[in-house]
Amino acid sequence: MCFVRDQKKHKLLFLFTGMEGSFIFEIFDGLPRQGPGSNECTEKAFCMIPDLPPGARILDIGCGVGMQTIHLASICDSCQITATDIYQPYLDKLMEKSAEKGLDDKIFTVRASMDDLPFKEGEFDVIWCEGAIFVIGLEKGLDYWKSFLKEGGFMALTEATWFTDTLSEEALQLWQGSYPDIKTIHETEKLMEASGYRVISSFKLPASAWWDDYYDHFERMLSSAETKFKGNADAQMVIEFSRKEMEVFREHSDEYGYAFFVLQKNTKPQ
Repeated sequence: MCFVRDQKKHKLLFLFTGMEGSFIFEIFDGLPRQGPGSNECTEKAFCMIPDLPPGARILDIGCGVGMQTIHLASICDSCQITATDIYQPYLDKLMEKSAEKGLDDKIFTVRASMDDLPFKEGEFDVIWCEGAIFVIGLEKGLDYWKSFLKEGGFMALTEATWFTDTLSEEALQLWQGSYPDIKTIHETEKLMEASGYRVISSFKLPASAWWDDYYDHFERMLSSAETKFKGNADAQMVIEFSRKEMEVFREHSDEYGYAFFVLQKNTKPQ
């Protein structure tokens, strides 16, 4: 998932508008994941969280169709997971899949915008977010979501980062036009610490986490999406940008990607 700069108006145009039935959700529908990730990376990050209490409550924000939600439910015996997304059909598919795997008693869904969540302060032990915090913005998300964590609670999220200081012109142009706030892993960790968290650990997602459950499927779907949304200029822009995004990643995946960050909310001073 991404957002694109409107060159005519020189401003960022969020593709996820939060509108039911918006074309952007339909374009990404049918994918195993709506962004980079893998069950292996989800499990690796989860295993970095120390000493979760029995019956731990996990909030998965921007869950999409919930591949990571289901995997979390399968590896955490007594967890209760609340999964949120703004697009109800994604949540419906998540519950269908969780029922097939016998995990629907551990997963609850709430249709909500990530910048207007209907939860109580300190309600969750863990907040999880794979590939979605960019929608609200990293700094805003860290600050706003923190209130829903218990003191000493944990947050696990993925965020786009630079992997090198030596950047190709193609990669630089892509990210300057789509997510100019991208930072190095070190810079991202510094921002997280300044936002009231302790960084427990971080790791880069491998290129396979972009291709296996995301780009490979998306690439095959784009031609049918182009036909379906013929005449829709905004949809065609998304499709064109997505092809370009995959092309640049294919050539420059050593320069950028997603990193997983596992954080702990700082406790209040006594």
